[in-house]
Amino acid sequence: MDEVARLLTLLALAGGALTLAGGAVAWFLEESRRIRRTLTEALGAVPQPLLIARGRGAGIGFDLAAGRVCVTWDKGAWRLDYALDELIGVELVVDRQVAARVFRGETRKPLDQLADPQERVRLRFIFDDPAHPDFHFDLWRPEDEGRRGRLDAAEALHEANRWMARMESLLRRPVAKPAAAAAPAPVRVAAKPAPPPAGPLFDDDAYEGDPEDAIN
Repeated sequence: MDEVARLLTLLALAGGALTLAGGAVAWFLEESRRIRRTLTEALGAVPQPLLIARGRGAGIGFDLAAGRVCVTWDKGAWRLDYALDELIGVELVVDRQVAARVFRGETRKPLDQLADPQERVRLRFIFDDPAHPDFHFDLWRPEDEGRRGRLDAAEALHEANRWMARMESLLRRPVAKPAAAAAPAPVRVAAKPAPPPAGPLFDDDAYEGDPEDAIN
């Protein structure tokens, strides 16, 4: 009986240890934490401000003091680094229409469409980069409804509009000229060697027609 009791105790301890180890691994690999770690590593500082598209494995973070911005996808496995002055504009896409936009040197087109979205709420960040000119972050899709940690349609629209105001403030700032001894601009870096990604970040069906027509 003593041997049986000792064996059961050992099995219980082993099971508890495995459960704790599994929980720790799951916590470490959680989507938001992986994205934060990638952006922090890329920027050399905690990203502020930070936007994570939950459930899409994508995020964007800023280091305003250093004038840098980084986008990441595939749950932090891939990233691209930019100088802040390479960000030239942001668009808010509701369903298939550009509902608001702000570009460097232009007057902001504010959000005036308050109807509930039906297909998506998306922020499109546009960079001065021929290879990767834009990145899409879907803040809401119909399948998000009822899922833990996801925004509902109204919350996503509010969050997107808040980011548009934030980006307007950022893009209004004059572009700082680097000092003579400043380090060279950060290069685009992939967090792991692999072919260029495809999918939501490079989705071409964000809206139909010319953006100017969509706004007007």
